[in-house]
Amino acid sequence: MTEAEHAPAQAPQAAAPAAGRELLVEMRQIVKHFGGLIAVNHVDCELYAGECVGLLGHNGAGKTVLVKVLSGVYEPDEGSIKVHGKEVKFRTPHDAQAAGIETIHQTLALADNLDGPGNLFLGRELLTPWRTLDSRRMEYEARKVINRLNPNFRNILDPVLRMSGGQRQSVAIARALYFNARILIMDEPCAALGPAETRMVLETITRLKAEGIGIFLISHEMRDVFEVCDRATVMKNGGVVGMVRMEDVTQDDVLQMIIQGKRPASALAV
Repeated sequence: MTEAEHAPAQAPQAAAPAAGRELLVEMRQIVKHFGGLIAVNHVDCELYAGECVGLLGHNGAGKTVLVKVLSGVYEPDEGSIKVHGKEVKFRTPHDAQAAGIETIHQTLALADNLDGPGNLFLGRELLTPWRTLDSRRMEYEARKVINRLNPNFRNILDPVLRMSGGQRQSVAIARALYFNARILIMDEPCAALGPAETRMVLETITRLKAEGIGIFLISHEMRDVFEVCDRATVMKNGGVVGMVRMEDVTQDDVLQMIIQGKRPASALAV
């Protein structure tokens, strides 16, 4: 039996009240299949400026495929995507980056042998008028944006191999912010971090929200989700179980949605 046959029924979902905030992303009836397997089955999801939306579910629920559609890795087979109210069609990750969408992968996609500036500008290096690498300007720009995230981060000229997990996250996030991302996709950003570095990443997410940046957060850690997320979209077998406001549910409610694929009666529709 395919995942499509298991997918939960879809009910029309209304966008959450946003108190005048800008709607950054609107995904409607997104479908993505690989042969006979439907990985994403008519999914609706949206993101407002200054909020963090958790994308939750077991491995194989469809959340990673959904964000790969948004980030231009996959083209949807059905459905539409609007960014800043304008319908878009992303054919490559570069298209998504040009629209202000950056993805911070669980692996961070950093080159271990390069330093902070080298990673921040990897593939998008700054050049002098003579078309040589402008190392001085890249270091200056890197320090400026990294200090915005972590003022105590001084050793940005070390190879990232010698940096802590939290410092590596700072480099990855700084890379997204330098190129004017308004929409961040963060895939398990705290999975390999200790308590102190996890705290730093969560505080960074809170600061980014205050700056009007919208964040999709994939995480299996309920404490992190309830600390920084405003809403959550719970997926199972490629479909949406429900979208909830964190203030309306408990951790047990969300776990019930993830495991049983059922929306708790106490959760208000959003």
